[in-house]
Amino acid sequence: MIRRQLVRFALVGVVNTGTYYACYLLLLPWLPYVAAHVLAFAVSMTGSFFLNCRFTYNTRPTWRKFLLFPLTNAANFVITTCGVYLLVDVLRLNSTYAPLIAAAAAIPITFVVSRMIMLGGPSGGPSPDSASSNTNESLGESVARTTPTA
Repeated sequence: MIRRQLVRFALVGVVNTGTYYACYLLLLPWLPYVAAHVLAFAVSMTGSFFLNCRFTYNTRPTWRKFLLFPLTNAANFVITTCGVYLLVDVLRLNSTYAPLIAAAAAIPITFVVSRMIMLGGPSGGPSPDSASSNTNESLGESVARTTPTA
């Protein structure tokens, strides 16, 4: 099961990267590159969250998970940044290929962080705060609750 989740996590990462780059290129003619980057990143990270909920972990999206999900990107950033430095400055690898190797090396660690967020702990069992109703309410339930009915 974990192996299948890891493969699916990597596939979602490929889709996420493609989504980011496509959004970035679409926004670039109308926005400064930093704004295009930030918006494309937000769109792709949101899509990645929902894809990982449904496709990778088969779990319902909650506000708690949604708010914690950026930690997977923070972990990825730290690992890839340290990895690139190590590969280029310490091991003297070509800087053209170092980011690809560092990104591949980051997959297992970001998978573990993602799995903890999505499934509630390192073992995938219920999280200690699962009794909190607001943070574990699904995004769909929250929208349905706050949407006025006719």
